[in-house]
Amino acid sequence: RLIAKLPTIVAAWARLRRGDEYIPPRDDLPFSDNFLYMLTETVPHPLWSEVFDDCLILHAEHTMNASTFAGMVTASTLADPYTVVASSIGALKGPLHGGANEEVVMMLREIGTPAQAHAAVEARLNGKNKLMGFGHRVYKNYDPRAKIIQKACHEVLGELGIKGDPLLDLAMELEKIALNDKYFVDRKLYPNVDFYSGIIYDKMGIEVDLFTPLFAMARVSGWLAHWLEQLRENKLYRPDQIYSGEHDRHYVPIDRR
Repeated sequence: RLIAKLPTIVAAWARLRRGDEYIPPRDDLPFSDNFLYMLTETVPHPLWSEVFDDCLILHAEHTMNASTFAGMVTASTLADPYTVVASSIGALKGPLHGGANEEVVMMLREIGTPAQAHAAVEARLNGKNKLMGFGHRVYKNYDPRAKIIQKACHEVLGELGIKGDPLLDLAMELEKIALNDKYFVDRKLYPNVDFYSGIIYDKMGIEVDLFTPLFAMARVSGWLAHWLEQLRENKLYRPDQIYSGEHDRHYVPIDRR
């Protein structure tokens, strides 16, 4: 139910906030086609559905990240799966986790054109600001998910006869610069999955602030897989803390402080 209903909730919310009527799901459409139909009231081109499928699969699960851990802590209390997913969504909502591809698209729009790429990289390095979409806590090489999405992006644009895309052209130029820059190479900062997924969503006409809900829509299957695994040999998460403050402090009544 959670895997099936989350797309309906996301699509309905996206429309209602614009003042449009929500569109009920259709049982005759596959998962991705159905979501895009509920979002736009139009059955999408099969290529867009295929690419959207790829994005959902690549985002469905990825080891012990913040949202998965939050869900597992909740699961260990034997809370119901709806509460487990709500906990995971709470952690995903933070811009350091689920909002990464939103930040990438906003960064690309701010930079503007491939001609501004070198200056933008230099400015960020000099200002000690991150180049969004580069680096990963797990991968110390090129994120294999990014390669798949980049390829899919080129394929769908080519097959639909779309010549060039400003955001994609700029992203490719930034990647070229980074892969040949000593700062990025020495620190093993390569493009990650968020660097290209937002570009695809943007090209599909999906608003930037829907990117994180799309992430949740995909990741719910991974969260629930961890939930089921947690229940097999459940043990309550109860981390210890080491007190590092002052010992043997003299208590002073509040009225004497």
